[in-house]
Amino acid sequence: MKVPNLKVHVEPMFHILNMRTRFPFQYGIASLTALPHLIARVKIDVEGHGVSTGLGAEGLPPKWFTKNPDTRFEEDIPDFFDVIKNAAKLATDAPCTSFFRIWQHVYTKQAEWAKKRKLAPLLANLGVSLIERAILDALCRSLGVPIHKVLQNNLTGIDLSAIRPELAGMEPRHVLMQSPLKSINVRHTIGLGDPLSASDVPHDKKLNDGLPHTLEECIHAYGLSYFKIKVRGDRDADMERLRNIAGIFNSCGIEKPKFTLDGNEQFSTVDGFREFYETCMEDPQIHGLLHGLLLIEQPLHRDIALKHSLHSWKDRPPLIIDESDGALNSLPKALNMGYNGTSHKNCKGIVKGLANAAMLKKQQIEDPEKNLLLTGEDLANVGPIALNQDLAIMAAFGISHVERNGHHYFRGLSMFPGELSEELALPDLYRIHEDGFPTLDIRDGRLNLSQVNKAPFGTEHLLDTAQFTPLAEWSAESLA
Repeated sequence: MKVPNLKVHVEPMFHILNMRTRFPFQYGIASLTALPHLIARVKIDVEGHGVSTGLGAEGLPPKWFTKNPDTRFEEDIPDFFDVIKNAAKLATDAPCTSFFRIWQHVYTKQAEWAKKRKLAPLLANLGVSLIERAILDALCRSLGVPIHKVLQNNLTGIDLSAIRPELAGMEPRHVLMQSPLKSINVRHTIGLGDPLSASDVPHDKKLNDGLPHTLEECIHAYGLSYFKIKVRGDRDADMERLRNIAGIFNSCGIEKPKFTLDGNEQFSTVDGFREFYETCMEDPQIHGLLHGLLLIEQPLHRDIALKHSLHSWKDRPPLIIDESDGALNSLPKALNMGYNGTSHKNCKGIVKGLANAAMLKKQQIEDPEKNLLLTGEDLANVGPIALNQDLAIMAAFGISHVERNGHHYFRGLSMFPGELSEELALPDLYRIHEDGFPTLDIRDGRLNLSQVNKAPFGTEHLLDTAQFTPLAEWSAESLA
């Protein structure tokens, strides 16, 4: 099958469904209690296949894309919508050509526009990635081919050397799995405010909503052995919490817990973070826990992370960037600074993620002594679109464990109309809870991705978005 040309048929439509958390999700400077979940609907005309519709979706959480402490979330929201609408217009204006050429057009023009507006690259790229996903969904549906095969056979026309010249000779198939992973380990987020045991939950804060709340409950309910532990940059408080978490792992009988440590941009210098890490290594209880440390994610604020070399810290643990990965040149800069890699989240872009994976593979081949890493991280992803699409890409990349927390902070898919439950609950990935709503079906700490991989792009169901609030009619006050 040759690479098809396509044209964005009409300007994409956007609708919003408000979502409220079961309890606050504390990360860095933010505490998430509610967010607008935005769904993009696009129509494309695929050469030889006619018109096809596709969806992309993203929850818009406070302070992750910018982490500016001087503004309120309500003040940040217009920028979210501006970057999304501008990317949509650029996609509509693009000529009839391959998916990749359309992506190039949107990415380049969006970056130029955002620079003039002084918008953060990470935020600007959210608009690109949302439209990118919706177009890919429509393309997969049109061709009748699931996303891993569309990418594996490069029906998108992706030219990695056009993104980074040093990737000449590499193609998506060199990076992706021949067959996507059939299942994946859930790496459970332990947020800064998450209760660890029943004694941490005051009587008036008990949820009683049918889902596990405390870390202990989640371990027993889901059979977890992979975790992501967030720290706040307060040495004494962080160390005490790490000791308590180690105690929970021990009491729950997890012999070899594996975890990543998320610095949440809370440290201002390399030396400051190194001092914290080395102090932890000297603590007997935390030192034992650190045997299961897989890597450390983004300890330094994005404004300084790529300005300070790590090379003088000779025995450092593996460190990766996350929020610093805002542009196409971010990973090369990070690798030169001594970082071991980066994270993949669909909100940062699928084409960009492929380029990152290709660069890491190329450098790993050139220097087998390196420990280069591409991890799978979460942004409180919720199905049936954003989560499913994210899992489909993780499976195609072959990432064996991925942070998942949307099912933990939100009550499954209970925010969608009840009559949609059976349609939204993709078999094997979801189960219908005893209370009647779809929720992720995590067994022995894993998710079954068999149906995710068979679907066009994570899901078969083409959700009718007209039942939600049109973007033009939505207001931030509705979140209150």
